[in-house]
Amino acid sequence: MQTVNSAFQYCDRFVQDFEKVIAKPIQKKSPVYYTGVDLGTAYIVLAVLDKNYQPVAGAYRFANVVKDGMVVDYIGAIRIVRELKKELEQKLGAELTYAAAALPPGTFTLDSGAIKHVVQGAGFEVTNLLDEPTAANAVLKIRDGAIVDIGGGTTGIAILEDGKVIYVADEPTGGTHFSLVIAGAYKLSFDDADQYKRDSKNHRELIPVLRPVIEKVSSIILRHIREYQVKEIYLVGGTCCLEGIENIIAKQTNLPTYKPQNPLFVTPLGIALNCTQEIM
Repeated sequence: MQTVNSAFQYCDRFVQDFEKVIAKPIQKKSPVYYTGVDLGTAYIVLAVLDKNYQPVAGAYRFANVVKDGMVVDYIGAIRIVRELKKELEQKLGAELTYAAAALPPGTFTLDSGAIKHVVQGAGFEVTNLLDEPTAANAVLKIRDGAIVDIGGGTTGIAILEDGKVIYVADEPTGGTHFSLVIAGAYKLSFDDADQYKRDSKNHRELIPVLRPVIEKVSSIILRHIREYQVKEIYLVGGTCCLEGIENIIAKQTNLPTYKPQNPLFVTPLGIALNCTQEIM
């Protein structure tokens, strides 16, 4: 079962500050802005920090341009990132120049060029490209344990020891599979099922329906951590917004399982924290 974890005090405060500036950007001028671009299977998120690496603006949009951690709609991805960039620039009254991006674990050699070119194609100077678990841990600040990123298409697992990532894995099970199960159970189209899943009012009702898929995710986690001395699991990623998912994973893995208040924004904020002014 999830309990209060002191490791999330900084994380939750940082995410709460970001949620506030999504609704009301801070227009006080900064000499430089650092942007994190998170190309997810379900959402594209842009997080903007000021010179002191504090949140000043953010935007996100549902998108179908990435599948299983790979860019499948290159032009569509560029268009959405460019539009979100323009929207934030108008709100801030400033140009956004520098950006960092991230990839799911295990896909760096396969898709790093595509991710970089999407961000560049949207008008950014790319200053860093890192793996998603490392980005997430810039916000989580975990020393030891497993960070599990359950996104739209994949479940990424990173094991940390002394603050360093020592093992990564990524498997194609995520929110897309949750939506497919809902579509079958409720006789809905995939899009309607996906929309139904994203409404938090339906989460308690959906937990019994989705339990088999969550248990499959739990078995994936167990398979990858069994060779390591993992004592705690930390959840991030949009699919982890499902209320109660942490309790099922904790029961199946027999490990304390924690998640921040809004796991969707942890990775994009961590990406932004790794942005610099040094062009790649």
